[in-house]
Order: sequence, then structure tokens, then C-alpha cells
Amino acid sequence: MTAVPAEDPEERRPAWREQTAAAIGLLDRPLTSYYLVLGTSVMLLALGLTMVLSASSVKQLQETGSAYALFQKQAMWMAIGLPGMWLASRLPVKTFRALAYPLLLLSIVALVLVLVPGLGRSAGGATRWISFGPLQLQPSEPAKLGLVLWGADLLARKERLGQLTEWRPLLMPLLPGAGLLVLLVMLGNDLGTTLVLLTIFLALLWVVGAPGRLFVGIIGLVGLLVSILILVEPYRMQRLTGFLDPAGDQLTTNYQGTQGLFAVASGGLFGTGLGEGRAKWDYLPHAETDFIFAIVGEELGLVGTLVVLGLFGVLAYAGLRIARRVKDPFTRLAAAGTTAWLVVQAVVNIGAVIRVLPITGIPLPLVSYGGSALIPTLIALGMMLAFAKREPGARQALAARGPGPVPRALSWLGLARR
Repeated sequence: MTAVPAEDPEERRPAWREQTAAAIGLLDRPLTSYYLVLGTSVMLLALGLTMVLSASSVKQLQETGSAYALFQKQAMWMAIGLPGMWLASRLPVKTFRALAYPLLLLSIVALVLVLVPGLGRSAGGATRWISFGPLQLQPSEPAKLGLVLWGADLLARKERLGQLTEWRPLLMPLLPGAGLLVLLVMLGNDLGTTLVLLTIFLALLWVVGAPGRLFVGIIGLVGLLVSILILVEPYRMQRLTGFLDPAGDQLTTNYQGTQGLFAVASGGLFGTGLGEGRAKWDYLPHAETDFIFAIVGEELGLVGTLVVLGLFGVLAYAGLRIARRVKDPFTRLAAAGTTAWLVVQAVVNIGAVIRVLPITGIPLPLVSYGGSALIPTLIALGMMLAFAKREPGARQALAARGPGPVPRALSWLGLARR
């Protein structure tokens, strides 16, 4: 009899295992972070522009006669922000460090101007905007980027000088600087942005290895400040009591939260269809800004909401991957601070919509309507792209790719011609 050769175990490996191994292998490539940040940013932008049109069309048609009014404005902000993102992705790290102090100073001046009667504009119980005729600016949004850059530069300098071993040099002047920003935002009654600024501050301390007892003290202080902010403003107390008692008054205190939850629940698995939602027909306030995630849930269903969550999860992974792989202290700190800013803001926004967190009134990054939030976010993501190029082997990989972004992306996916 002829002997049958033994079958190689590698030949019996299922196809799905080979595909999984190939997908995991992509994560080890030098340009993984670069393409993950770029890809998630583009997809969230496209989704956001689509949902702004859908969420605002009915109200804008009633008020202006054009269903495309806010869509056109958002497209204009995007047309301004995308070149800023591209430019930031090509800047050297030293440029970001040079911009840190001027941006922080301009943010402080602008936040002071918000509090000047006649210049500041209030809405929803918070004074957040400066009015320049038809143009409105929300200074607290670029202040987030300013705090990231300034805090990262400050701590990187102290790390180089070996001054991070004791808590006093660690906190000075980072704590007073961050505290001034927080105070100015608090005076404008903007609790949501206050929490994001504090998140950036804590993320920077975490990356440099601040002792645990320092976090306990700071978190205790933050809890005290938040409690004071809630107690001094009746509308915040109403939001908190409404969150703690969701079965309470459904027509006043809990109206927005209830309508948002109804919108998400009515979407089912696949949603009612793009543009077919009912909540935007004067049922859900601020559907295109703070509660745009509810419109996503209603029109795109559970699948749409999971896609949004997945995209922010990928963005968080890419940001932390950059922070872990780069060697420059400033780059590591700025990448971690930016990631904490965007991801925590997304979590707070989504948590408010699905009623696991109180309503704070902050937008969903890249998705909600608003140029003051969109442009600094795009610049911050461009900065992340610049940082991703500094990962080990990234510059060499970029140089080895084709002359344009499409050939580079195809090569990274293994689809380009050999």
C-alpha cells in the first residue's frame, strides 16, 4: 500500500483564522495609528454632516424657508477646518510647542470677553459665546486645545529638568493655569466644558505618573466645585433631580431627556430610515447639537449607534497607541490629553442622551453642529496625525508609499499592486 503523507496542521487552519491573523498583523504596522485617526475622523465627519442635515431640516424649513440652512453652515465650517487639519498634520512638533502659550493667552482673553455685558451671549442657562454681529465664537472650545498644548509643554520641560518627583513643582503653575480657565468657564455657567477641562488636566497628571493621593485630593476638590455649581443654579438642580427621578415631570424637567430616550428606543435595530425620524418635528429640543446622537439612534437604529461608539473606540485606541509609542514627552502628553478630551466629551454627550449621565449640554465631537467646536477638534486631530508620523518606522513607511494618499492607503491594506 502507498503511504498517505501526514497532513500539515498549518494547511488545516480555517480561513477565518488566517483572516484574523492578517487583520491583527495590520495593527503592528508603523502607520496603523495614522490611518486609524484619519479614517475615523473622515467617517465621523461624513456621518455628522449627514445627521446635521437630517436633524435640522424641519426646524430650518420652518424658520428660514430652507431645509439646508444649518447644513450649509456646517459644510462651510468643515471647509475651513479640513485645511487646518491638513496643515496641522504637516507641522513639526516644535511649532505646536511654540503655539501653546499664545493660544492659551488668547483663550483666556476671549473667555474674559464672554463675561463682558453686551459681548457675551447666553443660551440654555450658560454664557458661552461672543457675538460679533452674525458671527458667534465659543472661546471655551479652543481653550481645550490651548490647555492640552500648554500643559503638555510645561510638564515636558519639567520632566526634562527632573522636577516631577515632588508634588509642588508638578502642580505649579499647571494647577493655577488650569484653574483660571476652569474659573472663567464656571463664571459662564458652562458645567460641561468645565468637566472636559478638568479631564484634560487629570489626564496630563496621569501620564506623568502623579501619585494617587494627589488624584484623590483633586477629585475631591472637583466634586466640591461641581456641587457648588449645581446648588447655585436652579436649572442644574432641576437637571440633577430629573436624572435621579426619571419618572418625574415629563413635560418640563425631564422633557428633553425623555424625548431623546424615546427617539433612541423607537429606532429599533436598523432605524426608521435616514431622514424619516419623528423626534425632529418639534419634539426634541437641540436635536442637531447636544442630542444629535438621539437622531442617529432613531434613524439609523442600534446598528448606527454601535457604529458611532465603535468609531470613538477606535479613535481612543489610536490616540493611546500614539501616546504609548512616541518617545518625545511633549508628544506623548499632548496625544494623551487630546484623546482624553475627545473621548470623554463623547462619553458624556452619549451618556446624557441614553440617560446614564445628567444632561450637561456639550456637543458630540465631529458629529454635532457648531463651527466653534468643529474647527479646534479638526486641528487637534491634524496634530494627532503629525504625532503619528513620529512613531517608530512611520516616516520610513510614508516615504516608501506612493505619491498620494490613495496608493498609500491601498498599500497599507495590502491591496496595491506589487
